[in-house]
Formats: sequence, structure tokens, C-alpha cells
Amino acid sequence: MKNININVKTLFLSLLLSGFFLVGCEQYLDQDPQDSVTEAVYFKTAEQFENASNYFYTRLSYEDIEEASDLSGNYTTPDYGQGLIAPVDSDDIWKKNYSYLRAPNQLIEKAVDFPGDPLDISAPVGTAYFFRAWHHFTLLQRFGGVPIVTRALDVSFEELYAPRNSRYEVIFQILSDLDVAIAKLPTANNVEQGKISTEAAKAFKARVLLYEGTWDKYVGEATDGDGINSGAGSAKPAGYPNTTAMLTEAKQLALEIINSGAYELWDQRSALGEDHLFYLFNLEEGSNPIGLTKADNKEFIIQAVYDFSFRNLNKNTSHAKPVTPSRELMDTYLCIDGLPVQHSPLFQGYDNMTDEFQNRDFRLKSFVKEPLKEYWGRGNSIDGGGAQYDKTFATSGVNFDYRYVPELSTISVGRNIGYQGRKFVSEQKNREGNSASPNWPLLRYAEVLLIYAEATVELGNGAISDADLDISINKIRERSGVAPLTNALIAPFTDLNMLGEVRRERSIELFGENVRFDDLMRWGIAEDELNRTVSLTYIAGTEYETADNPKNPSSKIYNPNGFPLGLTTSEISVSTYSGIATTKPGALILDIGANRNWTKARYLSGIPIDEMKLNPELLQNPGW
Repeated sequence: MKNININVKTLFLSLLLSGFFLVGCEQYLDQDPQDSVTEAVYFKTAEQFENASNYFYTRLSYEDIEEASDLSGNYTTPDYGQGLIAPVDSDDIWKKNYSYLRAPNQLIEKAVDFPGDPLDISAPVGTAYFFRAWHHFTLLQRFGGVPIVTRALDVSFEELYAPRNSRYEVIFQILSDLDVAIAKLPTANNVEQGKISTEAAKAFKARVLLYEGTWDKYVGEATDGDGINSGAGSAKPAGYPNTTAMLTEAKQLALEIINSGAYELWDQRSALGEDHLFYLFNLEEGSNPIGLTKADNKEFIIQAVYDFSFRNLNKNTSHAKPVTPSRELMDTYLCIDGLPVQHSPLFQGYDNMTDEFQNRDFRLKSFVKEPLKEYWGRGNSIDGGGAQYDKTFATSGVNFDYRYVPELSTISVGRNIGYQGRKFVSEQKNREGNSASPNWPLLRYAEVLLIYAEATVELGNGAISDADLDISINKIRERSGVAPLTNALIAPFTDLNMLGEVRRERSIELFGENVRFDDLMRWGIAEDELNRTVSLTYIAGTEYETADNPKNPSSKIYNPNGFPLGLTTSEISVSTYSGIATTKPGALILDIGANRNWTKARYLSGIPIDEMKLNPELLQNPGW
């Protein structure tokens, strides 16, 4: 596989060049006069098509992380997690993705008149079909059926005033576009790392098929409306695949990617130890003690490519520390014997601060700070400053106590209450504020393995063979220091089943990567999962109840007056899956179930009111 870091300046300069020529397109979408350079001069050479397709990659970007879900310990944006969502006048997902569609549609149209060999522009055209599918799928996940746009729109085009297509019609268009992309794109071995290949298009198609196959199975048409009074209706194109066909193809595509050898799981256990996964999501120069760079990451299949000099992320993910676990997530992590906390003899309990971190999944070690363990801060001075890998904490030269003490003083801080998350948190010394620029994962190889396992167990009516587990989920568990999942392992426990365990792995592996709400909805359980009480660290009967703060001995770690909701007083179920441990009395409450009001109607967002005013043919989703 080629290395994008070798050609990073060339790539980003080409993006800038493409952006210059296509700026007229963006203005055109806003119904401003079109730059004559774009139509009259551009799209004459293969190089121009390539530059135009490079511009599409600027649409891949950092995505908001799922704060306030059932697995999250953050409380700064609770409304969505609570289902308390009101109709909005304008929605950036709608606005941006429809504007983004014009550029790939324009390239597809211009390819018809290309004077050279069509093979010379096969990759750019395939890229355009991929991005057209990508943007339609983003719209579908948020709104359900939406108007399909397959032309570079003029203000007079009928699509601007068209009714919504059904979700079936949108999915059919997406799948058709991805078939073209797969046929036209080069293989991963023949593209720069970070660009879309035929394997990347297959991986995305597998995601779409799993998403819609399970939506069809568990949600059906409960959210669609009749298309006459509300919603997008349920018109279905001829030849539309049924649930079994979608799941079967998802599994097959995942297997093709597995067998291709184009990607591999990140595994640096031997060099970086049990928190090696932390560095996967923070790769930049100087971001780890053994000098690994983005070139060493063969796991990200689709990613937003950032660069400190040419395309800075400009997001302070370190300050936000958004990927912080709830009590449910902490108990979802397995012990190293492959068993959940309620069944593993290796689980140490909760009495002492560090007990529940012992003998656990390396993902817990990598992504959650362990009490009293020392961690580098970031930049020159935040939390003691960034990593000095040639020194120890004691010899850093900084007068700072690097030990981590959980935030248990008040709910008013909003973030990182209980245990603090580390995923996407930089520890670089030369990155201040918003300047850290690791690549952002949008689809990675671990998800392909999870797609294979989930499609298999769905097709098997809850059954999956050990052989299928070994080529999928058990690869992920191995690099996480967890024993393999087998049928014999869970057989003695009546509360465990294969579908639940496959979903457990997905919950753990992809937490914080913007999939949790979509997963709960396509499984048809969002209202059951999200309307439960969310709690955090165990307090009652543990060391936290009375412990002095070791970094400030004049105060206690836990302040009961800072948490008006108090502690859990009875045993509560946290999931529809009985294999996730119940929460016992004595856990700190972050949000109560009575505050949460998820319904099936919230599986789709409301159509923006301003769009409905512009186009009266757009009908609102049911329940909005």
C-alpha cells in the first residue's frame, strides 16, 4: 500500500488546486453566479478529473462523538441522549450534504464528454460515485427517505421541488452507485493511503447493507410515514433486496476484504504494552514513544486525512475528552478470560479505586484513565505538559503531580465525571489548543470484522460457528488481550448469547466513533436502551466513599453535595441484553430514566422547517 505521508504536500496542494477550480460549483449551489472557468475550461484532461475528485476528500471530516448516549459519562449535551429534540429551522446535515452532491454529480456528467480514453478517468469517476453514495447515506441515516439527487442541479431543475423518495429508493440508489464505484476504483495496493479504493467501497457497501438489513428486520416501516400525509412512504423499486439478501451480501463483502489482505488490525502490544490502542487514534509525528507515524496505520479504511501544516483538525478533542464511560460501558468491558464481570473469577470487584481495572480488556486500559496512575498532559503546560518519552514522570523537570484522580466533586463540570476517557486525547508536547491533527477514522478494518460477525449471527438466527468467530471478532479480542469468544465459553451462562456478545464487541470497539445511536436504532432498541438511568462510579462501600484526595489532602475525592441525584438505591438493569451486568446500589447517578423520553419517532430527525417552506412537497416525518 502506498504511503500518503510520502506525498502529503502533493495531495494537499492538489486539494487546494481542486478547491480553487471548483469554488464556482460551491457558489452555484447557493444559487450565486457560476464561475465560468469551471464549466468552460475544466474537465478536459485526466489530471483535471483527478484534481476534481481529490476535492471530494475535503468532505470527509471529524464527526461529533456520541455524548449523552447510554455508554457515555458526559452530561454537557444531554438533550439528544434524552430524546428531547425539537424541530429545527435549519440542519447542517441536510444543507451540507445536498450542497456536497453537486461536485460528484458534475464530474459524472462531464465524464460522458471526456475526449480521451475512459479508462484514464475511471478512478475519478468511481470516486464520484462513491461520494454520491456517501452523502445520500448520511442523509438517509438522519432523515430516512429524502429526495434523490443525481444531477448537478440548476435552479430550474425539478429535483429542487420534488417530494421525498422512500428509504428503499434511496438505499437502492446508494447500492447502485457503490456497485459502479467498486467496478471503477483501483485496488488498495494501487492508491495512496487515505484515498478510496475498491476495497473501501466494498467496506462501505457492507456497512450500508448491514445497516439497512437490520433496520428492515427490527424497525421495518414504523418510521416511514405513508408519503401522503407524512414521511417518505414505502415505495420499493423492482429488484430491491430482502433482508436475507442484504445480510448475505454484507457478509460476503466483508469476507472479500478480509481475504484481500489490504488492511490489518493495529497491534503494537509488544512495543507499547497493554495501552497500545491509545496511540492508534493519536498518530502524528512525536505522538508515541517508538516513533510510529500515520504510515504505520493499516487499519483505517476510510478516514479524514489531516495534517498539522496543510489541513489542521482545529478541534480540541483533548480538552473535551468526550469518550468517557458510563457504568454500563465499564461493566460491558470483559475480563481477560473472555467473560463479563458478573461471571469472571478474575474480576476484582469495586472496593478499591483500581480494582475494576485489573485483569481487563486492553481497550479499557487504553481508553479510560486508571485512578492514581500517572499520565502525560498535552502541549507545554496542560496537566503538566505533553509527553517527554525520553524521561520518566519523576524526571520530567515539571513540578506537577501527574497522577489521575477521578472527578467526583460535582456534576456541574459536565464532562469526565467518574472516570475520564482517553480515546482521541493527544499527549504531544508540541501540540497546543486545537492543533493536534491525527487522521479521523470513518470506517476501519475492525468494523469490517464486526460486520462479518454480526451478519453471520443474524443469518444464523443467533448462531455462529467458532470458525467464523476466529476470522472476525476473535482477531479483535486477541489484540485487546481478551480470550477468544467460543460457543463453549458462554454455554454455561443462561444470560449470555451470541447475538448479545457480538453486539457487546461492537459497543466496546467502536465507542466514540459516531455509531452508537445508529446501532441502537437499527436494532430497534433505542427507546429501551436510552430511557434507562445512567450511572457512573460505585461510591457506597468503596474506597471512594471516604478517601482523601491524594493531590489535595484537605479535601475528599467524593463530594455528595455535588450530585443532587445521589446514588442508586436498588439493583437496576442497564440493557435489554441480560449479559450486561446490572448496576447495584451505591453507584453515582448521572441522569435518571424519568428524564429520558426516546420514542420510535426519534429514530429519524425532523425535516428542517426552512426546507419545507422552500419545498412544500417535503412532508414531515411522523411524530414531529
